[in-house]
Amino acid sequence: MAQFSTLSLYDDPRHKYLLLGWEEQEEEGVVQTNQYMILHEDEVILVDPGGAHVFPRVLANVAEKVNISHIRNIFYSHQDPDVSSGITLWLSLAENAKVHISGLWVRFLPHFGVYDQKRIAAIPDQGGSLSLRDGTRLELIPSHFLHSTGQFSLYDPVSKILFSGDIGAAIFPPGKRYPVVEDFDAHSKLMEGFHKRYMASNTACRKWVDIVSSREISAIAPQHGAVMKGDSVRRFFDWFRELRCGVDLLDSFYGGHALRPTGRRAG
Repeated sequence: MAQFSTLSLYDDPRHKYLLLGWEEQEEEGVVQTNQYMILHEDEVILVDPGGAHVFPRVLANVAEKVNISHIRNIFYSHQDPDVSSGITLWLSLAENAKVHISGLWVRFLPHFGVYDQKRIAAIPDQGGSLSLRDGTRLELIPSHFLHSTGQFSLYDPVSKILFSGDIGAAIFPPGKRYPVVEDFDAHSKLMEGFHKRYMASNTACRKWVDIVSSREISAIAPQHGAVMKGDSVRRFFDWFRELRCGVDLLDSFYGGHALRPTGRRAG
């Protein structure tokens, strides 16, 4: 399934959760990204709506479903440009929207052209919640060092969907994209290389799994790759909890330049 406009992940009369499509053409050297939208009554939340590169497509898919003026909250899991470099474009159109991002990255937003701090809600390291007008609260769960030093997952208690940011990302071979995981064993091979390099350590992986697995989760929605539903959720938690990655594999990233004792003391 190479291209689609939107895909419904959850739908009831008051609450919807949508995956906002992909580019029609795959571009060499450009990592595939997922953007999501939560519609709660007439209130819209954008979830990692992406960089300037994908803005026209994402805007068209959002505008097809809702009035842009109904966008009240924009959640960014972390600071990477494929997540957030479209921020000024969204803020210029969604005039009532507030941005939620780790407090660690607020001071970097002027480099994306954001100078009005009144529209930024800095998320503290310990997390918190994103409150909707009817009292519904979306949970902001710390995911630090997975991979960003200031990263958060977003748990929606209505749909029971966990947006995981870069956690659960997969890199598809050319022409092999699909939106939902059907074969976890095959899919895990597409996740392995990314996670081993980008995730900081098994300690960070275990901490996150211990936190999020206490929630009732129907699906994991990552920023890259495919949505994991049903039994794939449990299998991903088991896989990620045991993953050795990042500093656990440090020597392997240095090739022939791994540190070795020299027999001399510095100084």
